[in-house]
Amino acid sequence: MEYIYAALLLHKLGKEVNEESLKKVIGATGTTADEAKIKSIVASLKGLDIEKVLSEAAAMPAAQAPGTAPKQEKTEEKKEKAAEEAAEGLAALFG
Repeated sequence: MEYIYAALLLHKLGKEVNEESLKKVIGATGTTADEAKIKSIVASLKGLDIEKVLSEAAAMPAAQAPGTAPKQEKTEEKKEKAAEEAAEGLAALFG
């Protein structure tokens, strides 16, 4: 993941994303750069319009957080069920 962050940092700064610049950024963190990962990232980004990809990703709707909408539905279902149980309890009183 740090290699992707490094590539994004270089892109943000207007620098060319190449093997040498990625090695410098990774090396500046005190970590030894993995040549294979760097070559893979550079090859994957070759010919890719990073700015376009970032803008498309920002335009995509965020995934709904788990449990947000269903929780509201469950609350409504619980209210309905409680009302039904209350009605059943009253019916039992009056036989």
